[in-house]
Amino acid sequence: MLIWLLSRGRLSELRTNVRELKMLIPFGVFGIASVQSFYFLAISKLHVSIALIIEFTAPFWIAFYLRFVRKEKVSNTVWIGLAFGFSGLILVAQVWQGLTLNGIGVIAAFVDAFSLAAYFLLARTIGHQRSGDTLTTWGFAVTTLLYLIIQPIWNFPWHIFTQNITLNGQFSGHQLPGWLLILWVCIMGTLVPYLSVIIGIKRLSATTASVIGMFEPILAGVFGWILLHEKFTTIQLIGAVIVLVGIYIANERIPEGGANG
Repeated sequence: MLIWLLSRGRLSELRTNVRELKMLIPFGVFGIASVQSFYFLAISKLHVSIALIIEFTAPFWIAFYLRFVRKEKVSNTVWIGLAFGFSGLILVAQVWQGLTLNGIGVIAAFVDAFSLAAYFLLARTIGHQRSGDTLTTWGFAVTTLLYLIIQPIWNFPWHIFTQNITLNGQFSGHQLPGWLLILWVCIMGTLVPYLSVIIGIKRLSATTASVIGMFEPILAGVFGWILLHEKFTTIQLIGAVIVLVGIYIANERIPEGGANG
């Protein structure tokens, strides 16, 4: 992100003050570090698409926050969306059979959803005075510093870069070097998506962009089925569709926010 801003002669836009830092630090800690961390934990315990569906309940938690904490009026349409969403989650989790999903994975996915909600709310607040790409750069900077504390550079498992990693699913039996897989996650799994959102949001309305983003759990399910051999019951698939319908209905009436809308 620094290279991106440097190439456009915009490094000076990163200047900030103490007042703004009080928002930028939580944005980096909760909006990016927490979102990324609990997402990876969730998908290590759950099917990718199910983890994403739970993560995409973030608009529901935004509605609760706006109504009961900020005391703002929330459209009845949002509550209809909430009803759809939670009904769908009940089907996905198949609660009548007991908790069939991994408990730690479900908790991680919900914490991820709460963190994503914080991301939207903080981005909406800070976004009024800062561009999306400089805000993203600050978020990643705070995240970097946080993880340098949690995982000091001298304790970093550098051997992962030269280690051959055994792949799963469709590629079972094949190996790739750690540095290549990490590079893929950094560039294609992080940098390109963030930059794509920033570029796309300038050409589309925030609502349109967020609706397009709702295809992510569906596409994750398709790729999970093709690449990882993940399978779902009919009830879970119906529940997933109901959740997505609920997210769409709720998101139509939730106030716009930040770089991601």
